[in-house]
Amino acid sequence: MCRVQFKAFGHQNIIGEHKTTVELTSEEYLSPRGTCIIGVRTDLTLNELHTEFKRLALLGTTKIVLKMSVDGLEEKVTGIGGPGLTYSDPTSMVARTSSYECGRTLMINADKAASDLSRNFVERLKDSNEVIDSELIFSTQ
Repeated sequence: MCRVQFKAFGHQNIIGEHKTTVELTSEEYLSPRGTCIIGVRTDLTLNELHTEFKRLALLGTTKIVLKMSVDGLEEKVTGIGGPGLTYSDPTSMVARTSSYECGRTLMINADKAASDLSRNFVERLKDSNEVIDSELIFSTQ
């Protein structure tokens, strides 16, 4: 099992209504069109992950969990790895409910999209001072 903790921040334009993805980005600005983005200014990106995470991500048997906590509210998104997860993107990490794989994809077949997150959780994220304590957990099944 591999774990890494990191932080992201809220933003006034967070909507959290996308039906198929959840995204965290290292970008500082968010337009209202980014309905999947639930955190900005992450202090960790996919391409910065240790080699062991990247190796595990390539396996379809790897369970990948993204835990996020803000003001005592917690959300968890769970999916799996896949052979096309290169973790090459220097900006975004995207959990996808589909099986689409690209350099931005953190996990596929995720059990939640942004629209599935608690509305109380999403409301808290509309404050740019809110810190989202986040953790990635990779485990082989």
